Amino acid sequence: MLRLIYVIIMRIGSIMYFVPKMRKYARHPEIYTEEDCHELAKVMIRKVAKTARITTKVYDAENLPSEGGFVLFSNHQSKFDALGIMEALPRPCRVLMDLKRSKMPLANEYVALVRGKRLDKSNIRQQVTCFREISEEVADGKVYLVFPEGGYVKGQTNRMGVFHGGCFRTAVRAKAPIVPVALVDLYKTFGRNSLRKVSCQVYFLPAIPYEEYQHMTSAALAGRVQADIAQKIREVTGEDVMPASSDTGVNLQNISMGA
Repeated sequence: MLRLIYVIIMRIGSIMYFVPKMRKYARHPEIYTEEDCHELAKVMIRKVAKTARITTKVYDAENLPSEGGFVLFSNHQSKFDALGIMEALPRPCRVLMDLKRSKMPLANEYVALVRGKRLDKSNIRQQVTCFREISEEVADGKVYLVFPEGGYVKGQTNRMGVFHGGCFRTAVRAKAPIVPVALVDLYKTFGRNSLRKVSCQVYFLPAIPYEEYQHMTSAALAGRVQADIAQKIREVTGEDVMPASSDTGVNLQNISMGA
């Protein structure tokens, strides 16, 4: 939290400049393309990372499909996760975010800027509609970032929570590739009361084509992707990061996307 407060104080001038600019870009899609919004977002992310003394090392970006829509599914550790991933992407990327969190200052403008979606976890009907719209956009060639844990727990570890199967139907319905993303040590960014330099890593795992997972249930697919991410984190850190069987979270597995 100390690092986040420090960034806000040190970048107050930038915030006053970029917030109106983000709102302007979001309000006028007929003028500002998604590529324009993506570049603006990357400029802001670099400024935040520099001020926060955060270095993000990116690995295996060649695993990202160069064309067509796909969905990135990542483990979740901190408020910096989406920024760390999206700054590394060569193409525009939309993000799915919890409705309540997305209404916070700066997050609200950022989600609108990248044309993301807001998920109301208290409204099943809205969830179904939101996931269906994401599927349609991915089928149309868009890229989405989704955190299937549904949130993150503050702590000093790379350990994951449960991956929920419902959100994987966004990719299934679109018949799109899935790219697992392994985040390592991003919990150190805004989760510690320290201003020491932080180094963290983002790993883009090999894409899973639709043909490879089309016969899997959404729950099995969630388990497969989580296992792939856990294996990569284990290779890097030696940590056992899979959730315990008693772990619980927001259950989206029973949501039906329809045919």
